Amino acid sequence: QVQLVESGGGLVQAGGSLRLSCAASGRTFSNYVMGWFRQAPGKEREFVAAITQRAIRTYYADSVKGRFTISRDNPKKTVYLQMNSLKPEDTATYYCAAASSPSGWGTVWTNAYWGQGTQVTVSS
Repeated sequence: QVQLVESGGGLVQAGGSLRLSCAASGRTFSNYVMGWFRQAPGKEREFVAAITQRAIRTYYADSVKGRFTISRDNPKKTVYLQMNSLKPEDTATYYCAAASSPSGWGTVWTNAYWGQGTQVTVSS
């Protein structure tokens, strides 16, 4: 069992930045691939970014490449999402997820632990 708690969301103007954090507790954090996903009102949840257990590889959705950066601190059991050059279309609830072997890359994981989400609102 892994418990995940996201923080760092808020209201920001277009072009601004936010840094999301996801703190994990429970089983060994470094055993898990970590990911960020988001869901806008009326839309399906979508993949944003992922990072492998030792941060050797990272993956990004095309819509956030070059603007968002995922990172992790295994001793602190925390994963981060640095979001720069935010756009109104980035407005969504952002969720953190942990999976020992993700069900897919670039898709919503079906075999993951999930946090409760943090709201990000980007005003134009």
